[in-house]
Amino acid sequence: MEGKGPDRQKRVVRSTGLALVLLTCAAFFTLDGKDVSVLQGVRDTLLNMKTMFLMPRMSHFGFGEALRQVGVTLGLAFLTTLFGASLALLFGLLSAKNLTSKRASAVIKGCAAFIRAVPTVLWVLIFAVAAGLGSVAAVIGMTFHSLGYLVKAYSESFEEIDEGVIEALRAGGAGWWQIVCQAVIPSSLTYLVSWTFLRFEINFAVAVAMGAAAGAGGIGFDMFMASAFYFDLREIGAITYFILVFAVALELVAARLKANMKLNV
Repeated sequence: MEGKGPDRQKRVVRSTGLALVLLTCAAFFTLDGKDVSVLQGVRDTLLNMKTMFLMPRMSHFGFGEALRQVGVTLGLAFLTTLFGASLALLFGLLSAKNLTSKRASAVIKGCAAFIRAVPTVLWVLIFAVAAGLGSVAAVIGMTFHSLGYLVKAYSESFEEIDEGVIEALRAGGAGWWQIVCQAVIPSSLTYLVSWTFLRFEINFAVAVAMGAAAGAGGIGFDMFMASAFYFDLREIGAITYFILVFAVALELVAARLKANMKLNV
């Protein structure tokens, strides 16, 4: 009798997997492709990739304008990270289990989880109802999602601190702010910087997308114009290289900053 449960579960899983495979095969063979050739589509895709990445060219703006637009995108990412990290530091302290009550921690972490569950672009569109499409809605929406992301990261970093250190400070008569300033922040500073810079890299990528989706400007809007309005594959490739270079540069700066902080510690 004990073996029937696992055996039945295995049969259900196998039959479900087989049914999904058969349905996938049936859908593939009955799909109406409108006389589209798969091989021709693959060849066209490879040709477009070759045009984009092996023959990049600036057609509608120059090198200086591209740098300026990348600067706008970096500015959006920096502002959203700065606002989100500032608010997340406070709420992260208030949601750490070793620094606050269990009820407050659960409420704040629950709100942060809800914020993270909603995609950034949806937050931007929600705030765009009041502020209109543009950089304002993009900054507010990206800040909102950064807040939810960093609250979780910061609070978990604070909860990793040795409880004995906090109890010793409390026994010595230290107040909440003294514990935070003398033990919590110094002990978790490396983690805070790492999480903040990681979010900054994410916000840079999101700012590129918001430039196209929400009209926030920057290099993302130029890519949108090159792809949807001009349909200039060479310009798309050039913009992609610009974004890639700055993304790699941010990663190198983050790695150097983390290494310097570890050496100082």
